[in-house]
Amino acid sequence: MLKRFPPKPASLAELADYQVAGLKWTVSHAFNNSPFYRDRLTAAGITPDLITSLDDLRRLPFTSADDLAAGYPFALRAAPFADLVRIHASSGTTGKRKVLCYTQKDLDDWQNMFARCYEMAGLTREDRVQIAVGYGLWTAGVGFQQACEKFGALAIPVGPGNLELQITFLQDLQSTVFCCTASMGLLLAEEVNRLGLKSTLNVKKIIMGAERSSPAMLETMREFLGVEEIYDITGLTELYGPGTGLSCRCNTGIHYWPDYYILEVLDPETLEPVAPGEVGEMVYTSLHKEGVPFIRYRSRDLTRLIDGECPCGCWLPRHDRILGRSDDVVIFRGVNIYPGQIDEILTRVSGIGSEYQVLFDHGSDGRDYMLIRVERACNGEALPDEQVAKKISSGVKHTLLVSPQVELLDYGTLPRSERKTKRIFDNRKF
Repeated sequence: MLKRFPPKPASLAELADYQVAGLKWTVSHAFNNSPFYRDRLTAAGITPDLITSLDDLRRLPFTSADDLAAGYPFALRAAPFADLVRIHASSGTTGKRKVLCYTQKDLDDWQNMFARCYEMAGLTREDRVQIAVGYGLWTAGVGFQQACEKFGALAIPVGPGNLELQITFLQDLQSTVFCCTASMGLLLAEEVNRLGLKSTLNVKKIIMGAERSSPAMLETMREFLGVEEIYDITGLTELYGPGTGLSCRCNTGIHYWPDYYILEVLDPETLEPVAPGEVGEMVYTSLHKEGVPFIRYRSRDLTRLIDGECPCGCWLPRHDRILGRSDDVVIFRGVNIYPGQIDEILTRVSGIGSEYQVLFDHGSDGRDYMLIRVERACNGEALPDEQVAKKISSGVKHTLLVSPQVELLDYGTLPRSERKTKRIFDNRKF
């Protein structure tokens, strides 16, 4: 399936040995070239010669965004400045951005990894790829663009926002692929529909990332834009950037690239592995990263590992879409609620649109209340509000063991965003 940018191990049978070699190199590189890692590994009683198998991964200490903040700006750096060629950064939890350093090899690896995403999505060199994500310090725009150029398709780097310009280029340049956030894709689809411009476009595929998307959002994009395929791309700045995995045409999960990193899915509390199908936190160990290697980096992103063979025929392992973040939990009446859980419940309800909000408030009676505001479907099945509200409420009760209030709104009532749309609002004062 992957001919131009295949993984170096040709099968799962070859993967373990390949990962062991990469793990040995990473631990040795980090120990010998990063004061942070030398201190952290020494404190854990680890020296590079002790790493002999993948089982030794569990002996290694964790790293986190707190380590990046504590060592700002060049935390965890393991390459001399003379070998560094670029800086990227993302927002930090303490006010300081997470700054990451890249060597030329890091950038080459990133481009190859991302170009694999384009190949998996079935692009050809005849495609025209309109890139509508952020440029600058962020990894998004330059990642999409340079990988597109590496792949050999035509890059159209429009950048984020500006719906009028996006539509103009989609029409005039007849772009065939549109790269965006899910919120931007929805906003574009609704604007194209409002203006009646669907027939003037030639978009065949959408590649989107940075946030969760619901089946209702995807259906709106397919209907209003006429796209044939929509792919979900993953990535985080700490691990190169976007392009660390992609959903396939069968849409049965995200294939990820185990020849570039080891993915563990662990219980956020116990930090023990969870079984395939169970939700856990994504923990990354890079295998070739020079500038800032990562050893058991806690991303806080939540997902599930997916067992078994994918019907698309690709042997590379899969995880589910990102279901939320372990540090985004809302505690309501003693229950831990993750945003992704609400999204999953709503995907099973007919007669609603893609946009919703969940509000948590203190009532005048001193109790906490949860209100779910959901738009009615635009062109979907018209169902009585009471029936829809009851199904949402019972779904939340069955899954989360709490009872919400539900409010149905007209389609288009809730705010849209060109970037990530905020949907969870905790207004309680503690």
